[in-house]
Amino acid sequence: MQKTVLTVDDSPSIRRMVALTLEEAGYTVIEAVDGQDGLKKALSQPVDAIITDQNMPNLDGLGFIRALRQNPAGKGVPIVVLSTDSEDVLKAQAREAGALGWMVKPFTQDKLLAVIRKVLG
Repeated sequence: MQKTVLTVDDSPSIRRMVALTLEEAGYTVIEAVDGQDGLKKALSQPVDAIITDQNMPNLDGLGFIRALRQNPAGKGVPIVVLSTDSEDVLKAQAREAGALGWMVKPFTQDKLLAVIRKVLG
């Protein structure tokens, strides 16, 4: 069965690059333009994993993760943060909020696929 990945990023070019990489590997991709849009999409349809940016308008990555984890539908979904930030404090906050991993932009396609395959088991 095909796995669905939600990608949440305010940068259209990053969303496209992530989506193309995942689609070429056989995943279905849903794109969201910010944390608020991502929350709405994550709660309206089942997703197998989420890749989210940290710095976004309306609702940032941490806010998105916390809001999603408060909803029963968002409890077991693996979340990876993909951000230009690499501060340990932010990474720790993301883990506490419920993220499984953190990748720093720019990323390689191979690394992105390896991380997604790992979190999806």
